[in-house]
Amino acid sequence: MASSGLAYPDRFYAAAAYAGFGAGGATSSSAVSRFQNDVALLLYGLYQQATVGPCNVPKPRAWSPVEQSKWTSWHGLGSMPSAEAMRLFVKILEEEDPGWYSRVPEFNPEPVVDIEMHKPKEDPKVIPASANGISIPEPKTISENGSSVETQDKVVILEGLSAVSVHEEWTPLSVSGQRPKPRYEHGATVVQDKMYIFGGNHNGRYLSDLQALDLKSLTWSKIDAKLQAGSTDSSKSAQVSSCAGHSLISWGNKFFSVAGHTKDPSENITVKEFDPHTCTWSIVKTYGKPPVSRGGQSVTLVGTTLVLFGGEDAKRCLLNDLHILDLETMTWDDVDAIGTPPSPRSDHAAACHADRYLLIFGGGSHATCFDDLHVLDLQTMEWSRPKQQGLTPGPRAGHAGATVGENWYIVGGGNNKSGVSETLVLNMSTLTWSVLSTVEGRVPLASEGMTLVHSNYNGDDYLISFGGYNGRYSNEAFALKLTLKSDLQSKTKEHASDSTSRVLEPEVELSHDGKIREIAMDSADSDLKKDDASELLVALKAEKEELEAALNREQLQTIQIKEEIVEAEARNAELTKELQTVRGQLAAEQSRCFKLEVDVAELRQKLQSMDALEREVELLRRQKAASEQAALEAKQRQSSSGMWGWLVGTPPDKSES
Repeated sequence: MASSGLAYPDRFYAAAAYAGFGAGGATSSSAVSRFQNDVALLLYGLYQQATVGPCNVPKPRAWSPVEQSKWTSWHGLGSMPSAEAMRLFVKILEEEDPGWYSRVPEFNPEPVVDIEMHKPKEDPKVIPASANGISIPEPKTISENGSSVETQDKVVILEGLSAVSVHEEWTPLSVSGQRPKPRYEHGATVVQDKMYIFGGNHNGRYLSDLQALDLKSLTWSKIDAKLQAGSTDSSKSAQVSSCAGHSLISWGNKFFSVAGHTKDPSENITVKEFDPHTCTWSIVKTYGKPPVSRGGQSVTLVGTTLVLFGGEDAKRCLLNDLHILDLETMTWDDVDAIGTPPSPRSDHAAACHADRYLLIFGGGSHATCFDDLHVLDLQTMEWSRPKQQGLTPGPRAGHAGATVGENWYIVGGGNNKSGVSETLVLNMSTLTWSVLSTVEGRVPLASEGMTLVHSNYNGDDYLISFGGYNGRYSNEAFALKLTLKSDLQSKTKEHASDSTSRVLEPEVELSHDGKIREIAMDSADSDLKKDDASELLVALKAEKEELEAALNREQLQTIQIKEEIVEAEARNAELTKELQTVRGQLAAEQSRCFKLEVDVAELRQKLQSMDALEREVELLRRQKAASEQAALEAKQRQSSSGMWGWLVGTPPDKSES
C-alpha cells in the first residue's frame, strides 16, 4: 500500500483527481475506464457522498442508463458521513491501485464549496487521531527544491483486529493471555467485541469451560461462570454441564447454548443462557414439545426464532427433523415441511437469507459426506434443491459457516480422506459458489469441528476461526479481513429494490475487456434521429404504463390477501375460543361422570348388602313360620290328648296341668 504524505481531506482530493473526478462531479472516461464496472460506480457514489452529502436528488429517467446507475450507487450509501466516504474512497483506490500516489503529479488542493470540512487550523504538526484506533505520528515539514512539502512517518500502530492488514487471506492472530485448551466441536459467538468459546471435545472428554477473546486487545481470559441458583443442575454442581456438538447463538447482549452431547444425556434438548454482565448461566424453561436430545445439529437465528435442523441423538441415530423455538414465548414448535427434506445428517452448516430462506449445506452420515445444498422457504415451509452456479463444492462435514450481508462463507471440514483446504463463498442471492482463499499443508483451517464467527471492527468485516481437529487438536485463532468493495456492493444492493435492479440491467454497457463504458446521452441524441427517439419514448411510456398497471394489480391482490389473512386470523381466534369453551365443558362433564361412577359403585355396594339382608329376613320369616306351625301342632295334640283321657277316665298329667 502506498504511503501518502497528505492528510485528509487533501489526500482524498488527490485520490479523486487521480481517479478522474473533477470539480462538480465531472468524470473523466479515460481515467474511470481503468476500473471494473462495480468499482467505478462505487467510487462515483463515494465521491458524491463526500463532496455533496447524502443523495437527495430525484431518481433520473429510466432511459438515461448512466445517470440511473450513478444515482443508484450514490443513493445506496444512505446517510454515510462525508469523512467516512472520503476514507472509503481512498481505501478502495488503494486496493485497486496500490501505487496510485506515486503516479500523482504535484497536487494543490482546491476548496470545494459543496462540502463543509472540519479542518483544524492550528499548528500543522497536530493531527487528530484516526477514527479506527490507528495512531498516526506527527507530520514533519521538509524542504524540497525550495518548496515546503508536508509528510509523515510510515510507521503506524495497529490494535486488535486492525493488525490484520491483508485482505482475503487467513492470518494467525498474535494473542496474549493463557490460551484455551485445544478442542473441537465447541461453540463460538461474538458479543460486544468479544469472541466467546464454550465447551468442546478434547481427547474424547467433554469440556465445560468458558473462554473469551477480547477483539480489541486480542487477549484471552477465562470466565469464572456459575450456574444460577434454582436451575435444574444446581443441585449437582455449581457449574454448567460439559458438552460438545452444541450451538452458541447471540441474542442481544446475551447468548444461548442449544443442545449438544453430554456425559449423562437428558431425554430432551436443554437450552442454556449466559449473561456476560453477571457471568451467570441459567437453564431456560421452555414450553411446547422440545426436540429429542442431540448434537451436531444446526441452529439458525431467523428474526425472533431459532430454527433447529438435524443432528445425531444419544443413540447415534441421525436426524433430519425440523423444530422452531420462539424466543419471545420460549415455545417449541415441531414443523412438518412439504417437499423432499435433506437426508438425515449431522455436522452440516446452515444459514438464513433475507429472513425467509434456510440454507443447509453438506454434513455427513455414518458412512459418507454430502455436497448438496437444500433451501427451505420459511413462509411456505417447502424444501427445494435449487440450481447452483459457479464451481461445484466438494463433499464435507464438520465445516463452519458465517454470513456477511448476502455472502455465506464456508471454512474447513473433512471428506473422510483429508481436511478441506479452500474457503468458499456462496452469494445467496444468485446461488453462485466461488473460492475466496486456499491454505496449504496440514493447518488448523483445514480441520473438522472448528468454529467461524463474523465481527465488524472499526468499520471492517472480519471472519475469525478457532480450534478444530485434523489429526491433532488446535487452539489457534485465525482472522480473514474481507475486502471493502464487496461489503459496499452488498450494502448498496440491499438499498436498491428488485424493480430498480431489473431496470439497471440494460443500463450499463460493457466493452469486450470488461471495462465500464460511459454512454454519453447528449452525444447519442445527435446520432439518433428524432423519429427514433420519439418512438423510443412512446415505447418506454407504454412499458411504464404496463408496469404501473401490473403494480396496481399486485398491490390490489396484496390487499385482498391481507384482508383474507385478517379474516382467517379472526376465524382462528373464534375457533380457538370455542375450542377452549368446549374443552372446559368436556372437563366439567368428565368430572361429573367420574362422580357419577363413584356414586354408582357405592350404590352397587349398598344393593349387594341389601340383597344379603333380604335373604336373612326371608330365612327368619321361614324359621318363624316353621316355629309357629310347630307350636300350633303341639297345642292341637295337647288338646286332643286331654279330651280322650277324660272320656276314658284317665286323669290328666299333673305335669302338663
